Amino acid sequence: MANAPVQRMSQLLAKTLRDDPADAEVLSHKLLVRAGYVRRTAAGIWSWLPLGKKVLSNVERIVREEMDAIGAQEVSLPALLPREPYEATGRWNEYGAELFRLQDRKGGDYLLGPTHEEIFTLLVKDQASSYKDLPVILYQIQNKFRDEARPRAGILRGREFLMKDSYSFDTEDEGLARSYALHREAYQRVFARLGLDYRICAATAGAMGGSKSEEFLAPAEAGEDTFADCPNCDFAANTEAITYELKPVDAAGVPAAEDIPTPDTPTIETLAASLGVPASATLKNLLVKVDGEIVAVGVPGDREVDMDKVEAHFAPAGVELVTETDFAARPDLVRGYVGPQGLDKVTYIADPRVAPGTSWITGANKAGTHTKNVVAGRDFEVDAYVDVVVVQDGDPCPQCGTGLVLDRAIEIGHIFQLGRKYADALKLDVLGQNGKPVRVTMGSYGIGVSRAVAALAEQSADDKGLCWPKEVAPADVHVVAAGKALQTELALDISQKLAAAGVRVLVDDRAGVSPGVKFTDSELIGVPQILVAGRRAAEGVVELKDRRTGEREELTVEEAIARLTA
Repeated sequence: MANAPVQRMSQLLAKTLRDDPADAEVLSHKLLVRAGYVRRTAAGIWSWLPLGKKVLSNVERIVREEMDAIGAQEVSLPALLPREPYEATGRWNEYGAELFRLQDRKGGDYLLGPTHEEIFTLLVKDQASSYKDLPVILYQIQNKFRDEARPRAGILRGREFLMKDSYSFDTEDEGLARSYALHREAYQRVFARLGLDYRICAATAGAMGGSKSEEFLAPAEAGEDTFADCPNCDFAANTEAITYELKPVDAAGVPAAEDIPTPDTPTIETLAASLGVPASATLKNLLVKVDGEIVAVGVPGDREVDMDKVEAHFAPAGVELVTETDFAARPDLVRGYVGPQGLDKVTYIADPRVAPGTSWITGANKAGTHTKNVVAGRDFEVDAYVDVVVVQDGDPCPQCGTGLVLDRAIEIGHIFQLGRKYADALKLDVLGQNGKPVRVTMGSYGIGVSRAVAALAEQSADDKGLCWPKEVAPADVHVVAAGKALQTELALDISQKLAAAGVRVLVDDRAGVSPGVKFTDSELIGVPQILVAGRRAAEGVVELKDRRTGEREELTVEEAIARLTA
């Protein structure tokens, strides 16, 4: 086994901190800064210090090994990209404000790459001319850029981040399915090696486009994604991707719609209280503007509208809530009393729970008045049914009907069957076996490399600090010299012997630092094994501590070295 260099903390460019950063909101942000792994350069922009770079590189190495194992070929493409390919696919505008745009000195438009579908497509178009050149999987590990409106949570949501993005190119849909399966299995191996707890969840494609899409989510309190897990079957999905079947009901016995006076009831809560009915008996109608045109969104009164789902349905069109000015321009739309019956020049979309035949109490489009017995399909028509409610704990599983359990999670990977969206836009064809052009089909697959570091910190940390799995830790063992000259001499000697056997060693040989501070720092930094040259150093006895379990054992130097090199 090759010698591993010893990293001495007396020479390490990193300062540990006793207190949390003032702007830190989540555990990983607090601990990665306090333990000397990262430092903030600007909002959403982070510098990786030596220990942090080691962890990041270890994650990168694992990702690279598993990508190479499925036959993927690594390339390195520029981050500064021309406008034209993104204009051709429509994403120059679809990405909106999240895209970093800039101009060169000649006025040419460029962007900093958020993802590279277009550029990989053009690369293959340049290099592949025949079906014999395919299938091929290409990947890179590269910094990406997104102009987040509110960078937060340290490295979890930054404006510059490290990502592995890979792309598959096949001549038939069956080939795409195989490439997708290869990535899915590779991702499972990656996250298992990283020691991450994760779920594979059905997801929406968003701005990426395509058909099948799955996310790899790491459950964590700091996560920005919400996913639903079924305790009874294998169903798991991002709540944005959950859909329910439309189930019409028979409304033959429902009386005709009837206006009822309801003064001072502009909200669902006041209406339900006034009439003595559950909120679920009422129909809530939210007005939004889609590229300037008013759209009404209907959901049961006891549910909230998920704006992310509304925006995804209308993407790439922009969606915003109506304003007082909009109401003033449309006197037929009465704030607090809008109902779908009789709406003029307003598109009406509704959640599947507002199925044909269902009966509701809803606004009468007159101030202080509601209408009861308003039946979907009889008294009003729905232009499109879209799952637009916020999913709640206990909602039925779409597969088996059992109540779903919601949890927060960090997105660490996402895989897409893109199909021919980008190949169509950029005219990526190869000659088929019959000598005729064949349009290539694509897949896109991402892993958040820097995000995985934060996810690991969130999942594995305890009340003392970070607690890295062995494969990603910045060292295998953290040797601590309690402070006296003999202890430091022994710690350095042990470190050299371990390094000669290929063990990665971080040794705390700092002079003038109290043993208490050193012990606290060793737990904060989170290397899996801590070896202390302390009070029995003169006897050749050291203490070995497992950082994760806290178990301690006194061993001779020879026993400790044998244990750590086994």
